[in-house]
Amino acid sequence: MFPNAVMSEYAESGSVSDRPRLLIVDDDPSLREFLEIFLAKEGYKVDSAETGQKALDMVKQGHYNLVITDVRMPGMDGVELLKQLKMLDAGLPVVLITAFASLDAAVDAMKEGAWDYLTKPFKIEELRDVIDNALSSSHTTSIKSVDTKERIYKLDDMVASSPAMLKIFQLIQQVAASPSSVLITGESGTGKELVAKAVHNLSDRREQPFVVVNCGGIPENLLESELFGHKKGAFTGADRDKVGLFTIANKGTIFLDEIGELPLTLQVKLLRVVQQRSFTPIGATQPVDVDCRIIAATNRNLEKEVMDGNFREDLFYRLNVIHIRMPPLRERKEDIPLLVQYFLEKYSKLHNKKVQGISSFALQALMEYPFPGNVRELENIIERCVALSNSSLILPESLYIAKCKHKDDFEITDEQPQNPLSCEIPENGLDLDAYLADIEKKLLIKALERTKGKKKEAADLLKINFRSFRYRLSKYNIG
Repeated sequence: MFPNAVMSEYAESGSVSDRPRLLIVDDDPSLREFLEIFLAKEGYKVDSAETGQKALDMVKQGHYNLVITDVRMPGMDGVELLKQLKMLDAGLPVVLITAFASLDAAVDAMKEGAWDYLTKPFKIEELRDVIDNALSSSHTTSIKSVDTKERIYKLDDMVASSPAMLKIFQLIQQVAASPSSVLITGESGTGKELVAKAVHNLSDRREQPFVVVNCGGIPENLLESELFGHKKGAFTGADRDKVGLFTIANKGTIFLDEIGELPLTLQVKLLRVVQQRSFTPIGATQPVDVDCRIIAATNRNLEKEVMDGNFREDLFYRLNVIHIRMPPLRERKEDIPLLVQYFLEKYSKLHNKKVQGISSFALQALMEYPFPGNVRELENIIERCVALSNSSLILPESLYIAKCKHKDDFEITDEQPQNPLSCEIPENGLDLDAYLADIEKKLLIKALERTKGKKKEAADLLKINFRSFRYRLSKYNIG
């Protein structure tokens, strides 16, 4: 969402030491001394503390890039220290050292945000690898915002300030090196494709293709050919061989967006690819081997789809090896001011306008709005404001969401509303086409929410044919 160039403006305000600074926490003086000597030779700046409380005080007073702590210590143990450190700086990597007896506690601590753990006795090579991964793979950059004390975290092309998104960033870093399949779930517009790209870009496949497939945007009769290819003469119109998207994604990553739209017949073939890493193009007699990581995404509840018989249970478990749930924007409202500022800068440059900020009242209106379209909807709102703005500040009257008198103006009910829109026209007028397009988009999203993502039922709810409904979804880039 935020390009690297934008983040450089914030990075200028943070201080970065020449060498990473590590903090060792252990009540065993011999182990502390050994680690201090070894890590100093490795080129790190190293401090140590014999208690959790002392370590906490040291982190409060200075900046550290990594904390390595024993789990079992008198007073504040390592798990409690982890929780306290995460409250101070959620982006600080913490590595736990544990005996076998406390391994379960260390695993539980991973859920609290620990980067990794080592079991005693550990090898020096293991320690070196864990530290290298925590520092070099930590593309999450924690820095001070220019204007506030809020911490901003960056991963690939995404930035956020909310704890919910920071947990997503940490999970992405942990799973990127794995070849396992990933299933990303979440409402439309939450950034599922950005997460898939981040997983790919942080993996060892980053130099290979990243292929995006919209399973709901390709006609069913063409989808198999698009995915797996076909041989010349396989069917009417097949006048040449076609290479499928799985072949194009070989050695890289294939992102199957809207996986819940995949027909049952193709689910069987996809299952073979996931299990055996091979498939047979249409009209071919020999299977084709493929090596690509599969990342799938959906705004549906696939577990319910399995129960309803619309999605294969075996395929669901094969795809859901690693699950990443993208929270809707209403669950991470701390990110709204940050995103607003970015979109203002982006579209001010695009439209050659000098819109520099947003009024507190307009921002408050956005903070109170539920955003059914999530980040994508927020971006559309800000783009419209910039395009229509005649001043350097976005005011409440520029936000059509703030002009609607009733919160249920766009709610779909069983009865036909007599007056579904109760909005005022601003003194300087409005762009009717853009305004109506916005209303249409909201109703499409509401219909999908009402029908739990079932597009045919959503089309019937809006009393339009299915082809027209899919065209409108594509028009507004609704997943």
